[in-house]
Amino acid sequence: MAAATRSVSGWALLLLVALSQQRAAGSGVFQLQLLEFANEHGVLASGRSCEPRCRTFFHICLKHFQAVVSPGACTFGSVSTPVLGTNSFAVGDDSSGGGRNPLQLPFNFTWPGTFSLIIEAWHALGKDLRPEALPADALISRITIQGSLAVGENWLPDEQSRSLTRLRYSYRVICSDNYYGDNCSRLCKKRNDHFGHYVCQQDGSLSCLPGWTGKYCDQPICLSGCNEQNGYCMKPAECLCRPGWQGRLCNECIPHNGCRHGTCSTPWQCTCDEGWGGLFCDQDLNYCTHHSPCKNGATCSNSGQRSYTCACRPGYTGVDCELELSECDSNPCRNGGSCKDQEDGYLCLCPPGYYGLHCEHSTLTCTDSPCFNGGSCRERNQGSSYACECPPNFTGSNCEKKVDRCTSNPCANAGQCLNRGPNRLCRCRPGFTGAHCELSISNCARSPCAHGGTCHDLENGLFCTCPPGFSGRRCEVRTPTDACASGPCFNGATCYAGLSPDNFICNCPYGFLGSRCEIPVDMPPSFPWVAVSLGVGLVVVLLLLGMVAVAVWQLRLRRPDDTSREAMNNLSDFQKDNLIPAAQLKNTNQKKELEVDCGLDKSNCGKQQNHTLDYNLAPGLPGRGTMPGKYPHSDKSLGEKAPLQLHREKPQCRISAICSPRDSVYQSVCLISEERNECVIATEV
Repeated sequence: MAAATRSVSGWALLLLVALSQQRAAGSGVFQLQLLEFANEHGVLASGRSCEPRCRTFFHICLKHFQAVVSPGACTFGSVSTPVLGTNSFAVGDDSSGGGRNPLQLPFNFTWPGTFSLIIEAWHALGKDLRPEALPADALISRITIQGSLAVGENWLPDEQSRSLTRLRYSYRVICSDNYYGDNCSRLCKKRNDHFGHYVCQQDGSLSCLPGWTGKYCDQPICLSGCNEQNGYCMKPAECLCRPGWQGRLCNECIPHNGCRHGTCSTPWQCTCDEGWGGLFCDQDLNYCTHHSPCKNGATCSNSGQRSYTCACRPGYTGVDCELELSECDSNPCRNGGSCKDQEDGYLCLCPPGYYGLHCEHSTLTCTDSPCFNGGSCRERNQGSSYACECPPNFTGSNCEKKVDRCTSNPCANAGQCLNRGPNRLCRCRPGFTGAHCELSISNCARSPCAHGGTCHDLENGLFCTCPPGFSGRRCEVRTPTDACASGPCFNGATCYAGLSPDNFICNCPYGFLGSRCEIPVDMPPSFPWVAVSLGVGLVVVLLLLGMVAVAVWQLRLRRPDDTSREAMNNLSDFQKDNLIPAAQLKNTNQKKELEVDCGLDKSNCGKQQNHTLDYNLAPGLPGRGTMPGKYPHSDKSLGEKAPLQLHREKPQCRISAICSPRDSVYQSVCLISEERNECVIATEV
């Protein structure tokens, strides 16, 4: 992941450098320092004296190298000074006139190493200090130099003298900020961010800051000794372990979760240490060595997982031989002798008539009636000794002891014997069972500890050692843990913790995969939904505009018919108000017969039926002589060529119908005479 990040950073830095180089191939400043100017006589180049004195300012022109310097464009730039003095004067670092010394002529190209320089001294006649605004005879002197000039911090002094003037100056070329090299063409900006950590040398090369390396100083130097395969770093002197590894140098593998007494050679293993077994190496196979449970010098023997046996020394008993026995507990004294404990053993105090270490020898005979509890005496060894035959429920050499079922100490492992009438019971110590407490049991046999807890068998019970994330007497309670506290997710992924320190989920951002979002992936470019949406929208708008244009065009095609129809209807109204009798009409065209409205008088009908005219009279008017479909109507005779306004003088004068057939070459026009109150038909050819 770190290598991929460094690769992306390198490409981004290359892109930035390329864009910067496209902005300017180089950048620098030509500096000219004016030191002293002498014009002792105060004259111009033409020989004329300045009045009253020469108010001197300079115009500097920097251009490309020319073997013979000629006037023309200042290809490298130009600059003018304010009035620096009169006649002869010395120029300081910052002249009193406000001009800065040295003069700056910046350029944004690769310095070619050669130049031509023109220095002109002018006499200022007024406030306008532009040389082009001054007359030619205002020139005091002109100095031209050319040659080679390398980039450097050192000033090159020079002095130029003319017949009446002298100028002392120095000049140099230096690179602008962030530009380096012999021709100021190498761009380098110091930086200390995600794209690099370096400063720039005099030649423009990169010098990495401490703790960084690589071509663009974007690779951190990890902690010394950090394993290259198992560790990496995001900043200097750091060693971050990859999944499955731990330690300061990431050279220690992480064993399987829950591994208690084991190691690993590769991550997620659990190789048990000597004396341990089980999947998580939590089963003790050598309990005697690890815990030394046997006391008082007893010998311990392993007998399985967390099981052992103690062989007690004389005088001790118990599971762990922790109980000290009394010598008299075994009733060593016979014939009614009493036992007394001593530091080095015991002592039997014999009753009268008995002697010996255990009072086993008797001086009595049957004549002394030594047998108790109804026992019968029988002589032995010719009367030198005797033996008692005891009745039931009694025992002893003299039948002095009543038979007790616990007398023989039938309970093993320090069990307590109890008489219960005809029966006897053994009360066993913890960890033992059976009729005589002869069976050893373990409290951990049934695996009472939940969630992988380790069980410890104790004398008074058991104890569970719980794994991380669980607690309680039997490890039955889940304890919330923050598995995200150590920041296991990379590349800005969001961590969600589970119920154990090793249980977490990383929600990877776009462009990363892996359980910890540590693997960058190349994602295909997203589909250009915005461009496609704009294109579809533009097509829809064009289609709508086309439909609107077609609708407008069709409406315009229909409008003339509607206008003609409206005009014809209007004419019908006009005719109703201005119809005059045919008797008052005059026909000026003798070739055309006049057709009048018959009305109710049918005697005038029948003339010129072949040329019946129709001016679209209103429906319902009498005598509308139309021939539908034969001659289409046209209103040009009254509308376009001879628009006439008819005034009704008398109600009796009406125009019935005036027009010509469609195929006639004559056009009839009705004229109303105001003087004679008569209608005249004029025919226009």
